[in-house]
Amino acid sequence: MFTPHSHTARPAKFARWLFGAFLLLLLAYTPSWADTPPGLGDAYVSAKKSKGSFTLAASGKTAPLFASSSDWPGVLRAAKDLQADINRVTKLQPTLTTDQSPKGKEVVLIGTLGKSPLIDQLVKDKKLDVSGIAGKWEVSLVQVVEKPMPGVDRALVIAGSDKRGTIYGIYDVSQQMGVSPWYWWADVPVKEQKSLYVAAGRHSQGEPAVKYRGIFLNDEAPALSGWAKEKFGGINSKMYVHVFELILRLKGNYLWPAMWGNAFNDDDKQSPVLADEYGVVMGTSHHEPMLRAQQEWKRYGSGPWNYQTNQKTLQDFWRQGIVNMGTHESIVTIGMRGDGDEPMSEESNISLLERIVADQRKILAEATGKPAEQTPQLWALYKEVQDYYDRGMRVPDDVTLLLCDDNWGNIRKLPKQTEKARSGGYGIYYHFDYVGGPRNYKWLNTNPLPRIWEQMHLAHEYGANQIWIVNVGDLKPMELPISFFLDYAWNPNRIKATDVAAYTQRWAAQQFGASNATDIADILAKYAKYNARRKPELLDQNTYSLATGEWATVVADYNKLLARAEAINQKIPAASRDAYYQLVLHPVQACANLNELYYTVALNHEAAKKGQANTNELAEKAKALYAKDAEITKRYHAVAGGKWNHMMDQTHIGYTYWQQPNEQKMPEVKTLTNASASTANVAPAAAARPVGAPGTGAGFLEGNGYVSIEAEHYTKAVNAGAVTWQNLPDLGRTLGAVTAFPVKAAPEAAPGGQSPHLQYTITLQQAGPVTVHTYLAPTLNFTNGQGLRYAVSIDDEAPQIVNLHTGLTADNGNRPWERAVAESIIIKTSQHNVAAAGTHTLKFWRVDPGVVLEKLVVSRGELPASYLGPPESPSGSAAGKGSVGRR
Repeated sequence: MFTPHSHTARPAKFARWLFGAFLLLLLAYTPSWADTPPGLGDAYVSAKKSKGSFTLAASGKTAPLFASSSDWPGVLRAAKDLQADINRVTKLQPTLTTDQSPKGKEVVLIGTLGKSPLIDQLVKDKKLDVSGIAGKWEVSLVQVVEKPMPGVDRALVIAGSDKRGTIYGIYDVSQQMGVSPWYWWADVPVKEQKSLYVAAGRHSQGEPAVKYRGIFLNDEAPALSGWAKEKFGGINSKMYVHVFELILRLKGNYLWPAMWGNAFNDDDKQSPVLADEYGVVMGTSHHEPMLRAQQEWKRYGSGPWNYQTNQKTLQDFWRQGIVNMGTHESIVTIGMRGDGDEPMSEESNISLLERIVADQRKILAEATGKPAEQTPQLWALYKEVQDYYDRGMRVPDDVTLLLCDDNWGNIRKLPKQTEKARSGGYGIYYHFDYVGGPRNYKWLNTNPLPRIWEQMHLAHEYGANQIWIVNVGDLKPMELPISFFLDYAWNPNRIKATDVAAYTQRWAAQQFGASNATDIADILAKYAKYNARRKPELLDQNTYSLATGEWATVVADYNKLLARAEAINQKIPAASRDAYYQLVLHPVQACANLNELYYTVALNHEAAKKGQANTNELAEKAKALYAKDAEITKRYHAVAGGKWNHMMDQTHIGYTYWQQPNEQKMPEVKTLTNASASTANVAPAAAARPVGAPGTGAGFLEGNGYVSIEAEHYTKAVNAGAVTWQNLPDLGRTLGAVTAFPVKAAPEAAPGGQSPHLQYTITLQQAGPVTVHTYLAPTLNFTNGQGLRYAVSIDDEAPQIVNLHTGLTADNGNRPWERAVAESIIIKTSQHNVAAAGTHTLKFWRVDPGVVLEKLVVSRGELPASYLGPPESPSGSAAGKGSVGRR
């Protein structure tokens, strides 16, 4: 942010004028369609001319585009996309030439170092300095060059260090012009501009922090598969070209293809050919070794999927996968799991798996004719495979160790700081969608960006930066988290914890313009936050408390969000409404309705229990809400002329165990005969509030036997050395969270004194024993030590150390883990004794890195039954140097 210099001799009035003039200049430079592009670089394309800028389009004319015919086919194809994008924005069609020398006042030159004679000549003639990009991975340079060659006055040069570097440079210009990467996948309209100017100077996004950044289409039936079958005849190359283009426009480079009944390399032989041409690196999922899909084994394999008894057949099968790969850019998954993504048999052992890997690498070397280490490979430490690693199994140093989350967005393991660096590095396999226990979640986005940021920040800081790949299910409706995941992978240092809301605003502006971006971003953030409290598939009438009014509050919050979303829908241009429905209104509408359905069922059951007269009325209302769910799905399928029909076919009501129901099922409601019903109705409970009058005093005040405090509302944060406390705004189930940075700092050997801690001022009404309930994000024991720990104390007592992970392991059937991920929280307790009534200081101490605090509740007895915990207590006067609510 610009801050004018302070000069005491200069009047304040002049300083204000100077600042205002600067802001006017800034506004004149900023494109009218949006703020800066989400998460990446500064804006350099504008509808207004600036000093030295290059005229891309003006006065009914556009600059011609030139590329060398010898460049990569993917670069030439992306150049055609730029041609189409300029037309989308200006309604003018620039020429694109690849077979003659450019001529003209101003031209656009596109090319890759070492592949484009046009670009190489500019370098040779010292017209273009490529020292910042040459030899680097996927780096682009956009620069205005004066008199680049005879017959040309000025050129806009889009140059890349390699194939994708050039492609990213092309698509960055498109995005800067106002073409959203989601223009096809979410029908985001393009705002028309009569003029386009590129600012003078050098524009580069630098080198990506994560080398391979991609998505995994998975769990794709019935939605994606049904849609693709109707629109393209199946999940084939006609569909995949849209996926490839999206990945590249988002500056990703890697894809695991759909594999439920699909085989990318076998279903359509053009799919791998086009992937390579576009510039997308292909792989196969964590349980499909040697670039062969599980479906290919079903089609061509024989005998059991068992290396001990069927070694030759498996080797031949895998060899063919590498032959099929040819020279296509790929990452080969190695190792072996059981058929169908199941654990291998119990008798499988480390020596067998090490032999499998050695044999696979031998096949790699033989089939490619070059050493195995020259073909990128990964070994996915997924589920029980991590146990093999933890028990000592090792693979060659050049193989990337793909570490995994627990399928619920909580990273299981990160490299130890003492481990020797690997040439293949480490990566992360992450999930926005999952099929498995404790329950599938496949329907809508339940992935708040603050939590993705916090977990992937851990991955980045601990050096797992070779591969980031995320399971995105059907791709839609994960548009926002996909954008964020890939933008963050490119440059984690550009998006701080406190920048996540601003990122969402920029993303909203990119899709819908700046005027409603703040409100839209808040709606996007809130619906994902609300959904993450408990994923829709896990909801039922018992989720929230009726008695405390918690259910009423949750439904009221959703309905307020829906009212805001509906109001914006009336204000935005008609051309944006298809995109708005897909990205904003539909998920809010669907989730508000679903929560109200279960709330109404809860009210119905309570009314029936009491024999209330409105029991049947509530049953009918619940049935209407259930029917409305189908109407909302139908409306989504009608959007954009039916373009997305089937994309919301996923069942989401009627789960009885982890697997999805084949059909939706109305939740059971109760009805009463007239004779058994009393005349009184059961009224919905009021919104949750602390019961009992709080006392007076400092800080947070006890009421109804407890004090509840949001983590962000500390009175004082005590830092020590390099360790500082960091707010994580909007992370968690209620307000926000707090953690300690840096996340690699060593554990505190003995918390206490002036070691890092947070202080909360509270006033208690009486002396005696109390319980501190500590609400923590469901972070796993990623350091693989004894478990992550924190400590708690009241006043000057010795801090009590508490372990988050006692009895908790990330395995299906482990009840503490299943509860933690289902409820999106870990709640730990500690017992304390307060010597006297009055004001006290509650202290939360850092012990291990990565512990994320969301809420603290001090209670004298049992807390009222609730899902989210008691709402925050009222506060009196602040205590200490800070203030309650310090942000």
